[in-house]
Amino acid sequence: MTMSDELRDQRTVLLTTYRRDDSPVGTPVNVAVGDGHGYFRTWDTSGKARRLARQPKVAVAPSTPRGTQSGPTVTGTARLLTGEEARAAGKLIDRKYPIVQRILVPMAHRLRRVKTVHYELTFDEG
Repeated sequence: MTMSDELRDQRTVLLTTYRRDDSPVGTPVNVAVGDGHGYFRTWDTSGKARRLARQPKVAVAPSTPRGTQSGPTVTGTARLLTGEEARAAGKLIDRKYPIVQRILVPMAHRLRRVKTVHYELTFDEG
């Protein structure tokens, strides 16, 4: 079983990104899985988006909504999506989380006047 298969039914993962000094920063995010990849959204000026712009290396593990790790960690990379890829990822996320990700998160992003961005997670499967 691949990591993307294990995360298919997982509602939240602990996404670990890395600062300039390579120290880890863990953040719980909602994840949707499709075509062997994970997808998540955030806003363009978030800390994780800034860290991912410098260093696309990530670690991902199943977690509780508060970020307590509940399963094994796998490494991978995150890639910022644009255009049709971003729209497809957004639809996948919206279907899995109809209230939070389809309604509440976009509303919060509009109120904060920030741009919503989507990322693709590719896992390093050994």
